[in-house]
Amino acid sequence: MNKSLIKRLIASMKCGACGQRYEVDNIDVLGHEEDLWFLGVFCPACRTQCLVVMVIKEGRAPEVVTDLTEAELDKFRNVSMASADEVLDMHNFLKNFDGDFSRLFSQKKA
Repeated sequence: MNKSLIKRLIASMKCGACGQRYEVDNIDVLGHEEDLWFLGVFCPACRTQCLVVMVIKEGRAPEVVTDLTEAELDKFRNVSMASADEVLDMHNFLKNFDGDFSRLFSQKKA
């Protein structure tokens, strides 16, 4: 695993203190030993410094942890993925949704 990929991974996370995203330039890879990586991270927004220790295992598929039954897994195994348009439609719906499920389900389709 290369250092720039590790930095981008951490930069996708938010600071635990203030919620701002980390910046790649403020992440230092201090070292690693096999799958164990040590990083120094600085948040320029709140000036918090922290040590990040992470385990990254290359070349191995992650174990699936689920509460679905085997029958449920079989049911969804061959379902096609949602399209980008479907995801965008859901995003737009949820952005404007007020949480009133009773009203939503009582509406008649046009």
